[in-house]
Amino acid sequence: MNLTIIPGRFAVCRFDPQEALPEWAFEGDFFSVTRTAEERSVVCREDFVPQGVTCEAGWACLKVEGPLDFSLTGVLASLAAPLAEAGISIFAVSTFDTDYLMVKAHDVDAAVGALTQAGHTVRV
Repeated sequence: MNLTIIPGRFAVCRFDPQEALPEWAFEGDFFSVTRTAEERSVVCREDFVPQGVTCEAGWACLKVEGPLDFSLTGVLASLAAPLAEAGISIFAVSTFDTDYLMVKAHDVDAAVGALTQAGHTVRV
């Protein structure tokens, strides 16, 4: 797989499922919103998140170059396995066209190394 690192740092924020989302959640070139019965999660640029918001900050984002065909199997597994072997946790976000892997920013160099060693290409 070919991946590209999206510039900037990201945060994963938690909101109540019925809570209105603030405008800052939709700023920047990349954001994702997921709603379940229990919560609403927003992935967005870290620098837009005000203090006091429940979030896990400090993520780097790697985009799998797509679009990917829905018939492909094992895409996330082929990326997650070498990262797991390297002791790097991930947070995955998928869209219609492709997948995004979030790794802690302090692990991005190790993640690039593990993915490259597994045969993937990562563009910075």
